[in-house]
Amino acid sequence: MTERKRIFVWSLYDFANTSYSIVVVTFLYAVYFKKVVAQGQPIGDLYWSIGMSSAMLITAFLSPILGAISDYSAGKKKFLLFFTILCIVFTSLLYFVQTGNIFWGLIFFIFANIGFEAGLTFYDAFLPELTEPKNFGRVSGYGFAMGYFGSLCILFITLPFIQNEMLRETFPIAALFYLIFSLPLFLFLKEEKKPKIKGINFVKLGLGRVYNTLTHLKDYKNLATFILAYFFFIEGVNTIIYFSGNYASTTIGFTEEDLLIFFIIVQTTALIGSILFGILADKIGLKITLMISLGIWLCTTFIAYISVEKLTFYIVGTLAGFALGSSQSTSRSLMSKLTPYEKRTEFFGFYSFFGKSSAILGPMIFGLVSYGTGSQRIAILTIAFFFIVGMLILTQVKEPPAVEKPT
Repeated sequence: MTERKRIFVWSLYDFANTSYSIVVVTFLYAVYFKKVVAQGQPIGDLYWSIGMSSAMLITAFLSPILGAISDYSAGKKKFLLFFTILCIVFTSLLYFVQTGNIFWGLIFFIFANIGFEAGLTFYDAFLPELTEPKNFGRVSGYGFAMGYFGSLCILFITLPFIQNEMLRETFPIAALFYLIFSLPLFLFLKEEKKPKIKGINFVKLGLGRVYNTLTHLKDYKNLATFILAYFFFIEGVNTIIYFSGNYASTTIGFTEEDLLIFFIIVQTTALIGSILFGILADKIGLKITLMISLGIWLCTTFIAYISVEKLTFYIVGTLAGFALGSSQSTSRSLMSKLTPYEKRTEFFGFYSFFGKSSAILGPMIFGLVSYGTGSQRIAILTIAFFFIVGMLILTQVKEPPAVEKPT
């Protein structure tokens, strides 16, 4: 299979799994949980943050262990398949969640989100096998662009159900979409072969490698600095993703149709942003491009705080889309560039660990502030802090020159 075909098959997984992220995490189930399951009560934000933080806490501690095991056994595809199925099954079960079913609504969501997030550890680790380091920005951007295109497709597919107030039916539809378009990766994409070693306790091996990486992290100071910066700025990104639908619905007064338009705008600009900023990153550098993206995020946060009209919040969606596509794609590319090739899956486990750890604190703080003050506007100001700290730490990261991938 040619490099171009490998990249296309790999990016189809991004196309597939964003059906879950847009339908469940960001838009439909997030709004459905607050309005229907939690019956519109302010404590719904707190319940949602508890569910999100619980899923991320579990995934955060699984990711580096699974990443180390996968790196040693060359079993990325096997683990990715398991977590993909886990997400698809529990996404389908959300159909059965109705008014007042807070416990099961959270349990099904937590398992689905664990499957989605844990799977990304292995999906991201395929990137260094697809192309040369000098093309990481472009290829990563293509993957995210495919993801945002997939979001647009699933939004249009679910449009008739949204218009007829059949939100529950959209959950199994998203699961089916995920299943169909993730299949090409498992059927056609081959991972690099490694010799099989019998009689190894992979759990013990994984834990041992994680411990070894932690104790030698000082030897990778530049990479450690980037991961710390990532911990903070992705905190803000994740919190906005998890609460944007609820914020627009509760504070701005968006209807489901308004939200549909809003997220179409976000996904469209994110698609464009992931491609344009991916190309820009290969020209001016990943670090500078990422700093620009975070600057856009910071402006977006303050504009969202002062927004009182729907039109203004559509502008927020436009800016957020550009920042979303570029920040996620560029972060993944810079991580690939900073990571030793032979430890790529193990370090992507730590990348995932810090990203998911950040998704514990941010949403929880937002939920607590929103519930305690009764104001989502005050809660959204907490997000700006994470972007500012992340940008300050990122200034200390040195971007290395591109080198050719080992053969």
